[in-house]
Amino acid sequence: MYDDQPQVDTRAPEAPAKASKGTPVFKRMLDLFEAEGIKTLFGIPDPNFVHLFLEAETRGWTVVSPHHEASAGHMAAAAARITGKPAVCIGTLGPGMANMMPAIQCAKVENDPVIFIGGQRARITERRVRRGRIQFVRQEPMIEDSVKFSSSIEYADQTDEIVREAIRVAMSGTPGPAYIEFPSHVILEELDLPPVLPPHRYRLTNQGADGDRIAEAAEIIRNAKNPVLLVGHGVYTAKAGAAVKELADLIQCPVVQTSGGTSFIPGLEDRTFPYGFSEASIDAVVESDVCIALATELGEPSHYGRWRHWVDNEANRKWIYVQQDPTAIGVNRPIDVPLVGDVRAVVPQLVRALKDSPRKASASLSEYIQRDAQQLEELAEDAASKPDGSTSKMHTSQFVTEATKAFPKDGILIRDGGATVIFQWTYSQAKPRDVIWNQNYGHIGTGLPYATGAMLADQAQTGTVRPGLLITSDSSFLFHVGELEVAVRRNLPLVCIVGVDFQWGLEVGVYKRTFGHGTKETGVHWSDKVRFDKIAEGFGAAGEYVEKAADIGPAIARAFERGGCTVIHVPIDPAANSEEMPNYNEFRTWYAEGTQ
Repeated sequence: MYDDQPQVDTRAPEAPAKASKGTPVFKRMLDLFEAEGIKTLFGIPDPNFVHLFLEAETRGWTVVSPHHEASAGHMAAAAARITGKPAVCIGTLGPGMANMMPAIQCAKVENDPVIFIGGQRARITERRVRRGRIQFVRQEPMIEDSVKFSSSIEYADQTDEIVREAIRVAMSGTPGPAYIEFPSHVILEELDLPPVLPPHRYRLTNQGADGDRIAEAAEIIRNAKNPVLLVGHGVYTAKAGAAVKELADLIQCPVVQTSGGTSFIPGLEDRTFPYGFSEASIDAVVESDVCIALATELGEPSHYGRWRHWVDNEANRKWIYVQQDPTAIGVNRPIDVPLVGDVRAVVPQLVRALKDSPRKASASLSEYIQRDAQQLEELAEDAASKPDGSTSKMHTSQFVTEATKAFPKDGILIRDGGATVIFQWTYSQAKPRDVIWNQNYGHIGTGLPYATGAMLADQAQTGTVRPGLLITSDSSFLFHVGELEVAVRRNLPLVCIVGVDFQWGLEVGVYKRTFGHGTKETGVHWSDKVRFDKIAEGFGAAGEYVEKAADIGPAIARAFERGGCTVIHVPIDPAANSEEMPNYNEFRTWYAEGTQ
């Protein structure tokens, strides 16, 4: 029978502890991650992870505990993007891993190589026939469909193979998340293992393309009259910008950004145009006879490279596709020359093949540059003609224009929100080299975790503290507002400027377009009593309340000069935010529902 009373121990005294035979599992895991250049760890530690957290901090890692496990996952995703390396995030067994599921799913759709590690009860507890087990649920079945790889360290000597396989799969083909379960019975087991291998010894890194295909692509580029580079999100996350600049300089062509690849490559800002939201981008696409697509899925926001803006001149346009995942070739559109490999290796191959035959810029390139600069000026003038908050609520175009004008040159830009992001695609006056936002999944609320994760990982990687500007809206900001405490705790120079209309702006617009004005708008309005500047002060951050557009720039400048975290509350016009989104028809073409 079971007895809850303590018993007298009648056993013989234990023999002296055996001498340590090697490295505890938790230390070996850190060794393996360090070999990949990982220096940050996100999550809330439970008994499975206190040893790992303490050891990581002792080694000089940046260890960050947020206030929700979903935030931890989003922070890790941003860390992977800004460093170009896999990231690590842990979750407490049971509810912690359940909380982390939104971030895991988001990482899958956003192609973020995050290694999620979940604590778990010892297998002896899991396998017994019992009811009423505390903090227990089978986690792998819940997670495995949302990751590229899932496994559990059942025995200590599996540590190397499982961690390496998780990283190998996460970084191969189209990147994505992996899951490792860490049952409590293996936490302190020790291993006698050889030194950790560098990444190139156990997985394929910097894979180049086939030499014949490189030669074929180079010949097509040499003979092209109007080539364009279509730059995807993967160029940014692979940190391949410098190589792409060399290629663009040789080809002397326009650079067209996908909606996910909105970071600007230094030195190419003037000739980089956002696809569909810049007149120059549309003309460059229409007139192109060769498209060199780099690290993009060619998804719906790019109209699969064969619909809408691509239709004209389709018969005369050749496609060169640099893609790490061979199974992506030819899926969304036919490809003339597939260059299967890592963009970090393939673009330098193209540069070497073309270095002796640089192209002269066509007359249209300077025209595109001039027209795009003029369009930006006209958009700023257009925004300035809208209500500025003096006599009525500020127009969202004013909010975006003034905020982006004040973006610090060396900063990190983070985007979040629904309607406010659509305004940013058109009205942004900044051309930052680091942009972190959620494009594929449409998961609002990621902004504040993305901001803290990106800034902390960048600091850990470079040793430099760079300013961050989060441009967001009220509904999105409230998702993970508790992470303001992390920004304050870490004294991050982060300015969060929040457009406030006390509603779900995109959804209000859907009601109006569906049923007309004056009908009920159930479930999309909320209290107008919230003050984000006051919330910030409660967390120990600075807060400002700004009603006029002309005061936005000075408020941002004051915030960065003051240092630390600041939240700026900006009332914006609810009607304009839901009814006057610029280029909304372009955005709606992403949801073509079978017509593409």
